[in-house]
Amino acid sequence: MTVLRSALLFVLAAVLEIGGAWLVWQGVREHRGWAWAGAGVVALGAYGFVATLQQDANFGRILAAYGGVFVAGSLAWGMALDGYRPDRYDVAGALLCLAGVAVIMYAPRGN
Repeated sequence: MTVLRSALLFVLAAVLEIGGAWLVWQGVREHRGWAWAGAGVVALGAYGFVATLQQDANFGRILAAYGGVFVAGSLAWGMALDGYRPDRYDVAGALLCLAGVAVIMYAPRGN
């Protein structure tokens, strides 16, 4: 599996999980209705399947690395859809998380 394919799977997983949670939030907290919440539940379920498409067979490694993508993706989602403006510490933290993703997933291993 190439790094590009792996990264694209992480991005897809982030869109599904963050988007699903956002849809549930909109449906319940913003009173947009149960159809929004239901669509969010479907997206959250799809997210669970996308993680299985990563080549690495270690569940803990995949989910740990994805956690960093989730942090950065959540900030980006908030900027794009909710008008959130991260401060420099948000950006620094997200970059640290993405550096962690790179180390966890793409460091050369002897196994």
